[in-house]
Amino acid sequence: MHPTHHPRIKICCISSTQEAQLAIHYGASALGLVSEMPSGSGVIAEDLIAEIAATIPPAVASFLLTSKQDADAIIAQQRRCGTNTIQICDRLHIDGYKKLRNALPGISLVQVIHVTGEESVEEAVGVAPYVNGILLDSGNQLLTVKELGGTGRTHNWSISRLIREAVDVPIFLAGGLNAGNVREAITQVGPFGADVCSGVRTNGLLDEAKLARFIGQVYNTVVM
Repeated sequence: MHPTHHPRIKICCISSTQEAQLAIHYGASALGLVSEMPSGSGVIAEDLIAEIAATIPPAVASFLLTSKQDADAIIAQQRRCGTNTIQICDRLHIDGYKKLRNALPGISLVQVIHVTGEESVEEAVGVAPYVNGILLDSGNQLLTVKELGGTGRTHNWSISRLIREAVDVPIFLAGGLNAGNVREAITQVGPFGADVCSGVRTNGLLDEAKLARFIGQVYNTVVM
């Protein structure tokens, strides 16, 4: 039985130090910084990721979103960017996690599982022992141009619930969340954290009113 708690809030697609400070001011405990992706929104240059990451206080997790599938390339990227967490948005060979652990002690690893069907449960269970957390999103790695996040679509939350119950690591729920559906999502899935990008933005920029509404909805929902 999980103790009751308010889910942590991760604001993704942060594109400036001003957005980072605004999100932290409203209570975000994690910020997502998106590096080069095959598709989707929020991508910024690595030097800007490094600049923003340097301003994030230690108690707030700074997530580097990477589409790379080569451990050495991810290690080099994290060292350039200086985040304290790596969000692996595509699949990684099991040996890759060991390489990351050895090279980057103290850096948290969060694996994205794109929830497509029942097979996603097995995928999550297989990777859970190697990571500090799992983030459930609505991408599709089988498309010619991969979708690795930022789709603005929800997925089947009943499968997300099965994953949450099947693994022993914290679960972040992403994919099409906004102030209108996040309470239902939290109630259905019971995640450790809720992750949002487009749901708190207007014309691509962080919208303070939407951010306040989203965080208010999360804080009014308790995970059982």
